[in-house]
Amino acid sequence: MAKAALPRFNLDFEELKQSVQSQFSGLNPNDPSQWPVLPKSLALAAICVAVTALLWYVWITPVNDELEVERQQEVTLRQTYSEKLAQAINLEELKKQLEQVRQYVTQLEKQLPSKAEMDALLSDINQAGLGRSLQFELFRPGQVAVKDYYAELPISLRITGGYHDVGLFASDIAHLSRIVTLSDLSLSPLKDKEGMLVMEGVAKTYRYLDADEIAAQQAATAKKAVK
Repeated sequence: MAKAALPRFNLDFEELKQSVQSQFSGLNPNDPSQWPVLPKSLALAAICVAVTALLWYVWITPVNDELEVERQQEVTLRQTYSEKLAQAINLEELKKQLEQVRQYVTQLEKQLPSKAEMDALLSDINQAGLGRSLQFELFRPGQVAVKDYYAELPISLRITGGYHDVGLFASDIAHLSRIVTLSDLSLSPLKDKEGMLVMEGVAKTYRYLDADEIAAQQAATAKKAVK
């Protein structure tokens, strides 16, 4: 049986090129509706691509910004989660540390006298000097300075005595059961008395505030914040 002959196509590229060129020649840009099919189709395709790209850009830009914000929030949340997880793991240890801090604060509070105990503390400072055979030429409590949680009382001192006795007095002050500090100290030899010194300075002692003083301090702080 004879096989059917396949149709043969002869494509004239030169003729096709001229046909295409003829469709793009003499186009009126003010009236695209009169253009031939090929340029009209290409122009329509270009417009569709441009419109699609513009719409994509307008739509994707805010979405991309929102995505970036969410990514940053994710990083923050992960960090917060890690911190909370570490705290949860170390919760018992943190509780122990908190209890230690509370005990330390309680111990410090015990070293601060109350307002009623201040006279006894002043007497202890005076007795510390007399016990070392020192002579008080000046022992003058100053103005009480009220801080946020405590009050500070400066005491101006001028003491005469031997070198070792003055040093032992400073040591006795440091070992009092209440907190007392010595500042602005100056030592000078006592005229006409060999081996005797004059010590001048300020002893500062501290006491905790009572309930009324704390309330007054909080009210003053609140009033200042309002201003």
